[in-house]
Parts: sequence; C-alpha cells; structure tokens
Amino acid sequence: MNHLIVYAHPNPESFNHAILETTVNALRKKGHEVVVRDLYDIDFQPVLNPQDTAAMKAGQTPEDIKTEQEFITRADVITFIYPIWWTGLPAILKGYVDRVFSYGFAYAYGEAGIDQLLKGKKGLIINTHGAPKEFYDQIGMTAGLKITSDIGIFDFTGIETVEHLLFGNVPGAGEAALKDILRQVEDTVTSVF
Repeated sequence: MNHLIVYAHPNPESFNHAILETTVNALRKKGHEVVVRDLYDIDFQPVLNPQDTAAMKAGQTPEDIKTEQEFITRADVITFIYPIWWTGLPAILKGYVDRVFSYGFAYAYGEAGIDQLLKGKKGLIINTHGAPKEFYDQIGMTAGLKITSDIGIFDFTGIETVEHLLFGNVPGAGEAALKDILRQVEDTVTSVF
C-alpha cells in the first residue's frame, strides 16, 4: 500500500516525531511505501488567500496545492500525526486542510448532496495532548476531536477512518509511559495495515 503521512510539529526532537518514526518504521517493515510530508520542514504556506481561490475556480490550482493533491491522489492511506493545541489542529495543518482538501478535489456538491471525491482511501489520525486522557474523555473533548477530524475532514471527503489514537498527559508522562505509547502506535499500525 502507498501511505502518505502528513506530519505537523515544529520540533524535530518532539515526542510526536518519535511517533512519526515509529509509524514509518512499522509500515516499512511490512513492505508498505511511505511518503512523509513534514509541513514545517517543507515550510507549507497555510493561509488560503483570495488568489488561491480565484486560481482554483479558474482551473489553475497553485503549484504548492497541486503537489500536495498529487501525494493524496497516489496514497491508499492518509495518516495525520499532530499535537492537539487549544483543542484542535495546529494552524499549519488546518491550513493544509483548507488549501489542499479543496472543493472539486476532495469534495463537491451534486444532485444527491455531497460527492465524496476521496472514496476508497483509508485514514489514520494520531494525536498527543497535554491534558490527562480521563479529563478529555469526561468533558467530551475526545469525542469532539473525533467528530471534527474523523467525520468533519476524513469521512466528509470519503476517507474511511480506520483508527484515531489520542494520547493524553504526554508532557507529564514518564519514560515507561512514553515507551508504552510508542508500542501502542506500532501495534495499531501493524494490525490495521
């Protein structure tokens, strides 16, 4: 299978980067092809501007958007790896979705309603956050994050969400807990793909 991993964390020494490495290694061990788009490393421009919109309406998709859309088109599986900041996606990843998952590429409106243009692809989301998992579960944030990402982005465009892993209290976790998270990531990636 062809995997596209869209990664959003500015610190190459972060725990999210360890999750990225674990995911890539687990997939390659199973013989999968993997492409990583590190949005900070490629200096992705996240702001959807009027020029982008006008160009896409005229059928002239800007090159940086077209490049990312080509990666998505080739992928069988799209994985997002990112930290939860202020109960949502980092701005760079939100901008990626705004610009790349555009009307006419990822979805359209038809006679029957929404045309999901990315059907047949699978999706995986892996998140970390600072709050304890139990707290996020209790206040409904875990469910809310799954609705906005799994349903609001992936399902809306036809991508089948196979798993969404959310790991809480990461900054306060000890070494054993962090190793356990990486083991869970590897086990999940190995079992679902």
